[in-house]
Amino acid sequence: MPATSQRRRTARRLTAGTAGTARTAALAAAAVVLSTAALSAAAPAGAEAGSGPRARAGTGTAATATDTDSSSDTGTGSHSHSHSHSHSHSHQHRTTNVQLLSFNDFHGNLEPPAGSSGQVVERHPDGTTEKIDAGGVEYLASSLRAARKDHPYTVTAAAGDMIGASPLLSGLFHDEPTIEALNGLGLDVAGVGNHEFDEGRAELARMRNGGCHPEDGCFEDGRVFEGADFPYLAANVTDEKTGRPILEPYAIWEHKGVRIGFIGVTLEGTPDIVTAKGVKGLKFHDEIETVDRYATELDRKGVKSIVALVHEGGAPASTAYNYDCDSPGPGDGISGPVTAIAKGITPKVDALVTGHTHQAYVCTVPDPSGRPRMVTSASSYGKLYTDTTLTYDRRTRDIVRTKVASANHVVRRDQPRAADMTSLIERWNALAAPIANRPVGYIAADIPGRGAAAPESPLGDLIADAQLAAMAPEGWGGAQLALMNPGGIRSDLVHRASGSEGDGVVTYGEAFTVQPFTNMTTALDLTGAQLITALRQQVSGANEASPKILQVSEGFTYTLDLAKSGAERVVADSVKLDGEPIDPARTYRVAMNEFLAGGGDGFGVFKEGGNKLVGESDLDALTAYFAAHSAADRPLAAPEADRITVVGGP
Repeated sequence: MPATSQRRRTARRLTAGTAGTARTAALAAAAVVLSTAALSAAAPAGAEAGSGPRARAGTGTAATATDTDSSSDTGTGSHSHSHSHSHSHSHQHRTTNVQLLSFNDFHGNLEPPAGSSGQVVERHPDGTTEKIDAGGVEYLASSLRAARKDHPYTVTAAAGDMIGASPLLSGLFHDEPTIEALNGLGLDVAGVGNHEFDEGRAELARMRNGGCHPEDGCFEDGRVFEGADFPYLAANVTDEKTGRPILEPYAIWEHKGVRIGFIGVTLEGTPDIVTAKGVKGLKFHDEIETVDRYATELDRKGVKSIVALVHEGGAPASTAYNYDCDSPGPGDGISGPVTAIAKGITPKVDALVTGHTHQAYVCTVPDPSGRPRMVTSASSYGKLYTDTTLTYDRRTRDIVRTKVASANHVVRRDQPRAADMTSLIERWNALAAPIANRPVGYIAADIPGRGAAAPESPLGDLIADAQLAAMAPEGWGGAQLALMNPGGIRSDLVHRASGSEGDGVVTYGEAFTVQPFTNMTTALDLTGAQLITALRQQVSGANEASPKILQVSEGFTYTLDLAKSGAERVVADSVKLDGEPIDPARTYRVAMNEFLAGGGDGFGVFKEGGNKLVGESDLDALTAYFAAHSAADRPLAAPEADRITVVGGP
């Protein structure tokens, strides 16, 4: 990092607990300590942090690392929305303010995200709104470094999905570039999210511990991937056979007598949204029960100040990042799974940093004892970060809840870029360029996907059409229709050039960003009744609180009545294929990706499908569709997104 105006994190310790059933004795033997001492010399300009030894789970040894921070070439670079409890200034001499910087759902977005995926909505006092371009690790690093300036007690944490579903620049290299960047921007601790399991347990362990990829090897001559400088916490993920956490369940941050515990959990439903091979041999446990267990353990160790990193989220009442979540009352502006979790977790936990839903909120949700407790989320892709002040009482060793203040800040792109992050991006881009910059298709205008406001998106329909085209030939499955899960669409396709390729050109890198999972396309037999059941599973059962509307291929139509509830939202007699009503007794050939075919996203009925045939990858299907249906002189138009009729909505 730049050496000028350098602030050093002095005498900070981070203890990662590898708790097991042997309790205190086992903890003492397996504890890992990361101690940060003052540097004897400033780091060279542009140097990356985290080059010192890293903590390793279960080594039973102490490791020392040197970590520096810089604000020399950064401005504040942010708009913010602030929320705080009452601010009493009594007991000034026994309290210390600790700055907690946090973010979530970064998903390897090293470069600024394109289209709506790279924007946040800001609400002005007069009620009008403005879209602001945001994100990119060069700007995130600058924002965090500027925010840390003049804060002697500061810790940076993340609530999962740092990796996985990443754009090509990171995904092509199994997210090694992202871990390197997170080390460099000073991440202290992270909880796992569902996407940390995309490539399975062994690959997650490699992200933590380092080493070359077992199949692709090392990507740069003379360099071996060093792994994360920060603890990855997975308190509620255990080995099916041993019952023990696969990674550290918690970590303790220490600085000049201040001790704060961090517990990391992902959503219990992770197996429902990750491929079966990604979670093979693992068991995922209840978030509340797990956090309560380790909060009690931390309390017994004398750690009274605790933050939970929870990769589960909610739905805010507004799309604006700076809306008032506590209007008309505390926490009234948030709904969804995180509310029950926040209301249920033990009062021993003082704050929740959450994620998963890619939303922005700063809310006060009362804990089970009725005391105010901050619950935050910073959108996604590094577009926002949260700055929370935790007032630590040195006598009680606990957080003074009535003095907690928190705000979400925009990672603006009109601030200076962090030089070390620019160098990192350029280095990896040079390796990726021959693949990433290859043109694969042409579009006539923007094709919204992740950023679409309606349940049906033009890009979702296009992907479904591509998968149908891939699996329709008799030799490739004979599919009659195709369905695509909305969560697998990770971005928009933007008409404006992202580089030198020219407007309207879709590069392989851009296509990869849209579909980064490399799921295989699959064709299977479903009866009409099973097909209707699948549509009902979009809005019922596991998906009732947060519907997952499947994107559909051309010729497949139906009506969704939002005035009704649960499975009744799907109007059964409206479901048609090529204008003909679906016959419940007839067998249909349906294309989808392997994730859906395995029952992912709560679509259990797909596991009942018969006569399965596996085709090419979803990305290959998409690029082949572009090749067949577009050219420079005949760019592809966006589908109308008129296949699902939505009635009864607001």
